Amino acid sequence: MTSSTSSLAKHTAVLNTLDPDEPLLNDLDPLRDVVGDARVVAIGEGAHFVHEFTLARARLLRYLLERCGFTVVAFEMGDGEASAVNAWLAGDGDEDDLTRLLGLHSLNLFGELLRWLRRYNRGRSQPIQIVGIDLPNTLTLRPDLDPVVDYLRAVDADTADQVTGILRTADEITGGSAAASAPQWASLDSSRQESLTAGLARLSLRLRALEPLYVARSDQHRFDVARRHLEAACHTDYMLRAMNNLFSGTGLPDDTSIRDHYMAICVRWHLERLAPDARVVLVAHNNHIQKTLVTYDGYPTALPMGYHLARSLDRDYRAVGLTHTADHVPEMNWPAEDSPVGFTIESVPLDAPPPGSVEKALADAGFDTDITLTDLCPTDPAVVSLERIRSQSATMDTPVPHAFDAVMSTPTATTDHTLNF
Repeated sequence: MTSSTSSLAKHTAVLNTLDPDEPLLNDLDPLRDVVGDARVVAIGEGAHFVHEFTLARARLLRYLLERCGFTVVAFEMGDGEASAVNAWLAGDGDEDDLTRLLGLHSLNLFGELLRWLRRYNRGRSQPIQIVGIDLPNTLTLRPDLDPVVDYLRAVDADTADQVTGILRTADEITGGSAAASAPQWASLDSSRQESLTAGLARLSLRLRALEPLYVARSDQHRFDVARRHLEAACHTDYMLRAMNNLFSGTGLPDDTSIRDHYMAICVRWHLERLAPDARVVLVAHNNHIQKTLVTYDGYPTALPMGYHLARSLDRDYRAVGLTHTADHVPEMNWPAEDSPVGFTIESVPLDAPPPGSVEKALADAGFDTDITLTDLCPTDPAVVSLERIRSQSATMDTPVPHAFDAVMSTPTATTDHTLNF
């Protein structure tokens, strides 16, 4: 063991289990120092659809709820999607009802974790509920336009004709994920694409300008919720164009940052409305929660949500990334026309972790077969030298101790067995 790996070992705790229902949680106590007094703590994942990451998230979430006083859980999904499952999380209905309440993509992303959370809520006097801080995982417009239309019917019926045209176009975008919805948007005539964008912009401007009248006809909370839904629809419209351009290789640099900026806005929106002592756990991909630019091969691709939250919240925001030392990982393959979500999942082989990566450093220190939690103390040379971390089936370039406050690693990365495509 070299001096650098020995130094890394000083910051790394070996955890006992991934089982979130294991009674003992004391092995996670190093997390308390990482979290400190932060009001928002994000739990990431280095790849979607990984069974071990779901278990790790559930265990970390349980520790933060039980030992650190966190009370709110925010998911990488739309507000409507999150709201739809809260009664179910509290025990209403049957276990299988989740397949009816969530779209297929959100179900595959979070179904296993949500089922654990429902079990966790059993017997609790105050069941844990979730909020959404993202655009709809379907990247469709109806989930946010419908609440806006209902609101406008009550406070501004004269907008009905304008809304009707928007809804007509929105109904042609019905994909199960961005990989399916973006091509549907692309199939629209260019004049209808532009008309959709212009119509949403006009509606948004009118809503903002008439706020005093609308509030007088309803109340401030209902107005704020409607405005948030309309902002989500405007961002979804932009992302449909951005994702289509990304898939076709014609996108503008950093264009998908629009989504992450919206996610950061949503987190702050909730913080402003929560009790001053409320603490929030965010559940989202590493690439959303990290505090540095998302960069591959030296090329920045996005300003993530975590970048914006770190700027606005400073030390009130902490990020815990999840990675693995396995030689395979689930990956999304698109396009897949026969899939309702536009892609399929395949376990793909990985190259050995490169020098400077978190994964190689853990392996060199003898932790490649362990479940570990590493406190990324930015003053230690062994930590400062970490400049790469796995992301899906690729490796991302980033100053790791500036991107995350800690990294949890698992020795395996197998496909979530509950997936339904």
